[in-house]
Amino acid sequence: MAISTTYWTVQEFFELPERDRPLELVDGQAIPKMSPKFFHSRLQKTLLLILDAWAENRGRVEPEWAIVLQRNGVDWVPVPDLTYISFERLSADWMLDEACPVAPELAIEIISPGQSFGDLAEKATDYLQAGVSRVWLIDTQAQSITIFYPDTLPQTIKGTTAIADDLLPELKLTPQQIFQQAGLVDRASPLKEEARGQRAEG
Repeated sequence: MAISTTYWTVQEFFELPERDRPLELVDGQAIPKMSPKFFHSRLQKTLLLILDAWAENRGRVEPEWAIVLQRNGVDWVPVPDLTYISFERLSADWMLDEACPVAPELAIEIISPGQSFGDLAEKATDYLQAGVSRVWLIDTQAQSITIFYPDTLPQTIKGTTAIADDLLPELKLTPQQIFQQAGLVDRASPLKEEARGQRAEG
């Protein structure tokens, strides 16, 4: 829900006082991001550590970093859970306390309780149309990663299937590795536990 009905420009948006939750600029409205729960936070931390080590001398990996983009011809400022941008796109000597000024190679969004895959898949499409090269949509319950590309259909991977992408050279990573390192492997959702209990009673 928007914090007010005021239509904000990008400049006005960045002049808003800081809040407990990050804000995104969507169609001129300042929208608070969903408050992350434990699984979300664990995955975000784990991915940051893994990708930050891989990105050394390649680029930046940053959590909750706003990006200035365009969506349907209107200024859009999303805040991905994680962003990777190479030094080719944003030089290593760039050091300003500002939003990311160009579209990055990778935006990562983690599905939180209360969010739907469909809503974030639509957001992934918006990222691609705005110039982001890849979007990872991570489902904590299915323990899967859906990778969105600009020129082909999305691909969903689970378990020991490796992420293989020329855009991210030498990155060796599987969903199982991520969830295992986060301590979330075999953590069933409440709905799965309920269904399991019902089958046991039957």
